[in-house]
Amino acid sequence: MMGYRIKVENISKRYKLGARSASYQTIRERIMDSLTRPSRGLHQQRDTGEDFIWALRDVNFDVAHGEAVGIIGRNGAGKSTLLKILARITRPTQGSVRLRGRVGSLLEVGTGFHPELTGRENIYLNGAILGMTRVEIKARFDAIVDFAEIEQFLDTPVKRYSSGMYMRLAFAVAAHLEPEILLVDEVLAVGDHAFQKKCLGKMGEVAEGGRTVLFVSHNMGAINQLCPRSIWLERGSVRDDGQSATVIGHYLASNYRGEASIKFKPKPDKVAQFLRVRLLDASGRETAEFPCGVSPQVEIGFEIKQAVTGAHVACIVYSSSGTHLFSTADDDMDPSRRGLRNPGEYTARVSLPVEQLNVGTYHIAVGIGVPGIEVFDRQEALSFSIIDTGDFGTMKEAGRRQGLLLVQARWTYE
Repeated sequence: MMGYRIKVENISKRYKLGARSASYQTIRERIMDSLTRPSRGLHQQRDTGEDFIWALRDVNFDVAHGEAVGIIGRNGAGKSTLLKILARITRPTQGSVRLRGRVGSLLEVGTGFHPELTGRENIYLNGAILGMTRVEIKARFDAIVDFAEIEQFLDTPVKRYSSGMYMRLAFAVAAHLEPEILLVDEVLAVGDHAFQKKCLGKMGEVAEGGRTVLFVSHNMGAINQLCPRSIWLERGSVRDDGQSATVIGHYLASNYRGEASIKFKPKPDKVAQFLRVRLLDASGRETAEFPCGVSPQVEIGFEIKQAVTGAHVACIVYSSSGTHLFSTADDDMDPSRRGLRNPGEYTARVSLPVEQLNVGTYHIAVGIGVPGIEVFDRQEALSFSIIDTGDFGTMKEAGRRQGLLLVQARWTYE
């Protein structure tokens, strides 16, 4: 490998469960706390596993100049913690990080923005933080504003921006001020589909321009498209590191259950959450295997805990390599569902139009939220298989037709 931009050596990060940051305690509170619980200090030193959690454990990897690397893994795997360490927002408990070049990061909406300053002032502030001169920032200023599409709000304090406006400006600043290293977390989910596509295109330009990109996302198709290499984190450790298509295939095969049903643990803090997902055949029987030409039925149970407006429930289908095949939502054919949803438990059922899918394994994820504003819950749910019945598409001489689709095209002769 050519010279590195990022070198991560034996990184571990430990958090105290239930701990409150010391910055929120006065000196008097800290003294009284130590007097009333004198044995606490000794107890904290013991890593019993009950009082501490390791967000990262012995993580090692290098990233070369101009390399685009995807970071994948389930929620809680340590992805965001890793990027915060690389961005120097937090320090590792153990290990070291070496960075060669300026770092631009987009980890949370509005990170690095001062809420009382205007959009214009925050652009110059972020450029100064990156070590750029006023002349350098000015040369890129118009491109940032054009990309963010917020010209009429440029002199408005960013505390008055919507989350989408924050997102647009934050990404535009991070991508256009030309840091040698760009760190991007899943915050792209905040923007609408058109803006997400625009951001992915810009990140592709950044990577092709020789700069280094680390991209955290649950969108396996975007990771596969943008990043030739991916790192899979599981429970704070590196589970796999290699070519994206291979790593994503391993991740999806491990992550999605090849069973006909799954139940999710309750999460009291969520406005809306999934309770269960089931795969059914036409007769209502649970199964995860379907013959070619048959549409699986997906039954989705979810709960809404407080009235929400504009939310929809979506089902997303991926190939075994992580290619996003299609999404369908409950308001696609019935816009009235975008109205008010009252608290309660709901059961929805959708027939997946996959009659032309070829033999193979496919994965289902479900999501509920207000598009472009907030995701309440997203779950990587189940896998199903399209099985070979020995009928259409099989030839003794050549085997089954290749490709994701198994089409019945009409042929004519003259």
